[in-house]
Amino acid sequence: MALLSQLEQFVASALEAVEFKLIREGEKPEDAKPFHPEMAHQIFGEKENIFGYKDLKVQIYYSAGPLDVYFNTSYSKKIDDLKLDGMKGDDIDKAVSELMPGGCYYTSLDEFLSVVNKKSADFKPMGNKVFDFSIPESGSNVDGEKQREFEIYQCDMNTPNFLKYHAKFESMIFWFVDAASNIIHDPQWEFFVVFEKYKTSSGDIRYVSVGYTTVYLYFSYPENIRPRISQMFVLPPFQRMGIGSKIIEAIYSYYGSKPNVTDITVEEPSDIFQEMRSAVDAKFCKNLESFSPEKLKAGLSKEMLNEAKEKFKINPKQCRIVYEILKLGVINCKDPKEYRDYRLEVKKRLTMYFAKQKRDLLRAEKRGVNIANALATLPTDEQRLEQLQIDYKKIEDTYKKILKKINQEVSNTI
Repeated sequence: MALLSQLEQFVASALEAVEFKLIREGEKPEDAKPFHPEMAHQIFGEKENIFGYKDLKVQIYYSAGPLDVYFNTSYSKKIDDLKLDGMKGDDIDKAVSELMPGGCYYTSLDEFLSVVNKKSADFKPMGNKVFDFSIPESGSNVDGEKQREFEIYQCDMNTPNFLKYHAKFESMIFWFVDAASNIIHDPQWEFFVVFEKYKTSSGDIRYVSVGYTTVYLYFSYPENIRPRISQMFVLPPFQRMGIGSKIIEAIYSYYGSKPNVTDITVEEPSDIFQEMRSAVDAKFCKNLESFSPEKLKAGLSKEMLNEAKEKFKINPKQCRIVYEILKLGVINCKDPKEYRDYRLEVKKRLTMYFAKQKRDLLRAEKRGVNIANALATLPTDEQRLEQLQIDYKKIEDTYKKILKKINQEVSNTI
């Protein structure tokens, strides 16, 4: 028992021990705001613990623009020194260096800070500027408030110096994105990278790396392309500022003007991303003629599907969701019949997946496949109705949240 208690002192949560900082030109490390990883199972295993060190601290600092890395570990005692049955601490250096491009990073803080100050002046965004926007410093729209400026650049595999820079960005995603992976070299990949543009105290312009999104260009018969948004990553100091929505707007703006783009899709979107995407889509479609209140009340139409696709490359499946969101905003929910008809319309879409699943099984049975086990896993009618009500309530709450956000944005522009 005494040994177990002693060993517990040498176990640290990676989520607490690892500390990130973005260091700007002339900034002291102690003044930079720290942030911690959201996950560590891809680096240190499922328990996300680091074994073998007492009072462990792992510092991973990035230069705010070029993303050069400083890495350092400190601790009061290492378990190797106790010589307990050959027990050894986890190899932190190896685990972290495997994430870094070429395993390269700085171990001298003074040298790293010198590099930060030297490189910052020369660092400029790569690629083609496709979008810019500003956000109030406080995050709320106050008249006359100072604005933070951001720019979005489009890059591809042939953009000079980009891949080396992007590899540094990728070294971070394993701490923040589940099932993360490095991009394989393929000319069909395109990137949208966000930078904050600011001025130093002497008036010089500098750029800070903020986040990026990857897009893969799939072929669409006969001679078109279908861009698919794959991975989005915004650094924690810039999250909850609406930057993700701005990236989506930039992607729509960039591909929307291209005649050879069929529509824009998303690869396995999370609930958070789907909500963000739907908010952007609904905001765009809200002012289209085909989405007028009268036409929304009349029901989903080909006119809506065609105009959403033509103007914003929104695919039919996503257009249906946009229609449901905007329709909820124009119906009278206090009218029992009107509200009931709306709920039934949404629930009908939700039951389509179950109905398709059952049809597929029956087709398989006609081909001689034994479907008994598969049928046994399907929910009963009672279970299905109960789940349907839960799913609908969740969707309606999300739709109301999106409508509130859209209405707030409109009122802030008046």
